[in-house]
Amino acid sequence: MRILVLGATGHGSGWIAAEGAVRGHEVICAARGRSGTVPPGARLVKVDRSRPGALAPLAGQRFDAVVDVAYGALGWVREALATLDAGHWTFVSSINTYADTATQHQTADAPQVPPVYEEERVDLADTTPEHYGGIEVASEHAVRDTMGARSLIVRPGPISGPGDKTDRFAYWAGRCHRGGPVVVPDDPAQPIQHLDARDLARWVITAAEQRLTGAFDAVGPVRDFLGTLTEIAAVVGRADTELVPIAPADLLAAGVHHWQGPASLPMWLPEPFYGLVSHDWRATRDAGLTIRPFADTVHAALEEDLRRGNRPRAAGLTDEEHAALLS
Repeated sequence: MRILVLGATGHGSGWIAAEGAVRGHEVICAARGRSGTVPPGARLVKVDRSRPGALAPLAGQRFDAVVDVAYGALGWVREALATLDAGHWTFVSSINTYADTATQHQTADAPQVPPVYEEERVDLADTTPEHYGGIEVASEHAVRDTMGARSLIVRPGPISGPGDKTDRFAYWAGRCHRGGPVVVPDDPAQPIQHLDARDLARWVITAAEQRLTGAFDAVGPVRDFLGTLTEIAAVVGRADTELVPIAPADLLAAGVHHWQGPASLPMWLPEPFYGLVSHDWRATRDAGLTIRPFADTVHAALEEDLRRGNRPRAAGLTDEEHAALLS
């Protein structure tokens, strides 16, 4: 197959391009090339999609499949659809498109937030999840309107694995690996789910090969959060690693934040958002998604954390903040 990946130097898109190349497909990557290099076996076509007409060098070419990972960029999606000739189109959207963030075990036909028809790309740091989700919904509509029954909509939840620079998953692997007490939220009811970027890539390429259509949530099985942290500690922790549960109210009072960012406990969520990390994955599993052993993802996260060294992390507590909670 001749596959065009729009992006292909970032975390998830890079693995998609790599998977296609490993399988012997001709993979063309259209990207600025600033966030990394294209994988071996793929070819880079430098484009800056923020500039109108950026995809013109690819016009008139025929692709068996296009995979677009544009996020928060309706204008980019529309221009790609108007410019490129493809037999099958995969748009990688987001779990943030769903209107109900609380109800667990929702499926891909659950109601979505209203579409937001904003052409300019938004900075995710400067917008709300609802606004971002609305742009993704509008982008999904554009893909369906243009490609019809030749389109696949993929809605990933939290992505883990090598190359993930959010530090949401790697924080826990690194903290447990350093040993000693590890502060965790004392919230046994919270679910969590994640998907290794390599598993996502493998499924996306298989779906393109099989011309899979429809909408699917790209998520792994639902797990309980505390159990997940316990398993991370068992996989990469030291002999003296000990999880120390602290009540959510006490964490909030101490200035600890949910989910991500500085002074946070990554992937910790309040109850009104449990639905975002507990979607029903069975339809995607039945459509071919396979999950690697959990320990593989944990080791990859730790390797990523160690490779990047001592640094200000994008998510998690500093050593000083962590120690203050234990004092």
